[in-house]
Amino acid sequence: MIRNYHMLTLGCVVAILAGAVVADARPRLTGEQELAEMLKDRVPGKPVDCIDLPMVSSSTVIDKTAIVYQLGSTYYVQRPVDGADQLDRDDILVTRLTTSDLCSIDTVQLHDRASGIWRGFVSLDKFVPYTRPRTVNPAK
Repeated sequence: MIRNYHMLTLGCVVAILAGAVVADARPRLTGEQELAEMLKDRVPGKPVDCIDLPMVSSSTVIDKTAIVYQLGSTYYVQRPVDGADQLDRDDILVTRLTTSDLCSIDTVQLHDRASGIWRGFVSLDKFVPYTRPRTVNPAK
């Protein structure tokens, strides 16, 4: 019975490791490719200076490229004017605001997720909204 348990455990470990090898075998997308994939069915709108940070439902860091903030169904793409090369998907974004808006004049601190140690910061630029195009119903 104990031997069967060890064989089952060993089998699970081998399966997990094999899965990890297969996952690593897939080519990793560049930051630009990952962003293009995220925005593939969306169209850009007019850039805005600020977004209402409490309304953000999620944010995604795209390695060395951008931060994407989601407000409702709209994605706001932030391509920092300085420090974008420091962006890492494992970063924790720390913002200190005087109002509820995150604006193009603000900076965002980058902290390592594992250690919490400050890694740097990015200087923000305008936010470009990306939405899905409205579909037009053909006249009947």
